[in-house]
Amino acid sequence: MAEVAPDPSPLIIGGGGETVRRPLPDSFHVNGGDGTYSYTRNSYFQRLAANVVKERIKGAITMKLDVENLSSTSNTIYIADLGCAVGPNAFDAMQDVVHFIQQKYTLQCPQSNTTLQFLVLFNDQPSNDFNTLFTSLPRERPYYAAGVPGSFHRRLFPESSIHFVHCSYALHWLSKVPEELLDKNCGAWNKGRIHYTNAPNEVVQAYASQFAKDMEEFLCARAMEIVTGGMMTIIMPGLPNEMPYSQLAASLMYDFMASTFMDMANEGLVSEDEVDSFNLPIYTPSPAEMASVVEKNGHFSIEMLELTNPASLVDGPVDIKAWVIHVRAAMEGMFIKHFSTDIIDEMFDRLTKKLFMFTEQVESGYKDRTQILVVLIRK
Repeated sequence: MAEVAPDPSPLIIGGGGETVRRPLPDSFHVNGGDGTYSYTRNSYFQRLAANVVKERIKGAITMKLDVENLSSTSNTIYIADLGCAVGPNAFDAMQDVVHFIQQKYTLQCPQSNTTLQFLVLFNDQPSNDFNTLFTSLPRERPYYAAGVPGSFHRRLFPESSIHFVHCSYALHWLSKVPEELLDKNCGAWNKGRIHYTNAPNEVVQAYASQFAKDMEEFLCARAMEIVTGGMMTIIMPGLPNEMPYSQLAASLMYDFMASTFMDMANEGLVSEDEVDSFNLPIYTPSPAEMASVVEKNGHFSIEMLELTNPASLVDGPVDIKAWVIHVRAAMEGMFIKHFSTDIIDEMFDRLTKKLFMFTEQVESGYKDRTQILVVLIRK
């Protein structure tokens, strides 16, 4: 399980010999701070989606995590939260995980006089706003906290040091944009689009291949870090095995983003080359794909793999304006790095108007079973 060195270059050479930009892996971070478009203020939908599976995670810890064995050599349980962003969702999740593990320990060891301690290692890209994360850390919490900057597609922790890993709404981000998408001489050149929604099969396959490579690196890194019998929970957007990707609400948004940029290119607000050279590094796998990459890796047993409805706790119809702001809080950094800053407001304003015209499709795609929960145990 060898480590792969990160690629520091923001430039690649296109098929015609021209140099085009691509977002650096470390540019994939949410908006920091506490402003109008900050992730701190605009991560409510992600929190509701994660809460849908909270009881399922509790059940997995209760039934599958041998806390007595994990604590036999030390009374400190090490927990990693990968892709923590800036809170507050990470704090809620860690509060729950610690509570569930404590409950399981009490159930397994009712006569024990040992008090478990917990250290939570909050991880995200080095450019993540860790200042906001730690200044908003709850004062009263049942764990110690530390920050670990770095890509979770690489090793982050010492060998056999982690007992529990949590990764929520982070693993659908690819480590990089597939390079084939920017090669004009390749069938995967993604002209006029910014994602694989309604794209040729070559584009879809380029994304799928990059996701499979990233997952293999991710699983190999975690296999080195997680103790035997340790648990990993993954929550991420998912695609039902038989559903066309174009039916997802997110795919509708990405399609409208592309058409909005092309409208602005036709008006001279951005260049067509800027649109052609920009692609979102996001992939939504099916349960079958997730099962395949985990089984191929071979270091983990699949204890749970299921689709859930991420909007089951949302009251009433989807608030499209709020949804777009949430997306902006998560993605704006990439757009700013690639396009002129002064066109970002215009793009999101136009995008919101387009989505309002297709409210019924948004509702249908958003409320389907489009969230994957995976629970893995290190063999």
